[in-house]
Amino acid sequence: MVYDATEGLSDILAKESVTAYIGFDPTASSLHVGSLLTVMGLARLQRFGHTPIAIVGGGTGMIGDPSGKSQERVLLSAEQIEQNVGGVRRQLERFLDFGGGPHAARIVNNADWLGRIDLLSFLRDAGKHFTVNYMLQKESVSRRLESEDGISYTEFSYLVLQAYDFLQLFDHYGCTVQMGGSDQWGNITAGIDLIRKLRAKKVHGLVWPLMKTAAGTKFGKTEAGTVWLDADRTSPFKFYQFWLNTDDSDVIPYLKCFTFLDRPSIESLEKATRATPEKREAQRVLAREVTTLVHGAEHVTRAEHASSVLFGEDIATLSADQVLAVFGDVPSSDIPSSAFEGAGMSLVDLLADPSVKLLPSKSEARRLVQSGGVYVNNRRASDPQMRLTRGQAIDGKLFVLRRGQKQNHIVRLQ
Repeated sequence: MVYDATEGLSDILAKESVTAYIGFDPTASSLHVGSLLTVMGLARLQRFGHTPIAIVGGGTGMIGDPSGKSQERVLLSAEQIEQNVGGVRRQLERFLDFGGGPHAARIVNNADWLGRIDLLSFLRDAGKHFTVNYMLQKESVSRRLESEDGISYTEFSYLVLQAYDFLQLFDHYGCTVQMGGSDQWGNITAGIDLIRKLRAKKVHGLVWPLMKTAAGTKFGKTEAGTVWLDADRTSPFKFYQFWLNTDDSDVIPYLKCFTFLDRPSIESLEKATRATPEKREAQRVLAREVTTLVHGAEHVTRAEHASSVLFGEDIATLSADQVLAVFGDVPSSDIPSSAFEGAGMSLVDLLADPSVKLLPSKSEARRLVQSGGVYVNNRRASDPQMRLTRGQAIDGKLFVLRRGQKQNHIVRLQ
């Protein structure tokens, strides 16, 4: 799980209790699954007797981190950042213990000190310790200089601001370790250098690799977009399904990184995956563990119930209320019930309807029905001429449409 670390850190972590921090950029009101590895890093640190600090970058968020970005971020207003900081803080509280005790977690906002410092003082106290040559050597800067858009002075200053954060945490909280993804190594070492120059003390950095799937794609990105930790952005059902759909080659690394399961448990699941991959036992445990951490056990129960019904053949025996309870997180649309009177509505027309849009066109909908890739109330539909009437709807109120094995949609008759 470790990509790189400063020399001597492993010995210090084994012998001493340290205070370490990670920064979170408030570019949205929610973290996403790509941030989850970072959050787990802080949570794991605390479980092993160290003290975690989470910085929510209300100050640096107004500048934008150029690391890993090909072009400059859109700058947010102070009001947007304040709202985003609140959302991120609520999510971190699910993972970290902020109660009493010697290792209680702490959340700080770097706007508290960056917002008060004046430009001349900052340039004198921090800026003079960074040569332009030093900053140009950092990958986050050099990569942007090679791009067509280049890098603005605003983002060029981000490295010094993050280094100043480390100095502030060192001075006020005795923080001696900064952690993050491998793309943050340049920013982290800048803070280490600043503290060495100003305080004559040695502090440390630790980074983990940027997570990718076995296929080489960026972790956390799906066809539907980003997978968020906020239930309003990504429903708990979709969140659960994201982990359940993990590839066999990725599931064991994910169990190691995103759960607190011990080594024997994970090794047992690894053997099960090799012996009976079709049972997807490791994926079910992964989905259950991570969804419990992020959304709670109740949403896991609902998601597992939904999944069992999702691929069963008994959906027609359920009432409309039961179906909606199970599929409450599935996308839905309302269609006038009059469209299903008489001869009913063409399945192909419904699949391509702008409010449903399971298929982009009627021709593609027709082809998928003919190939057996469309299900109505969990029953395969193979006739492209099929029409749906109100009498076929569950309780006369709704249809459950499915494209392939994963993409579902509820049609409510209004």
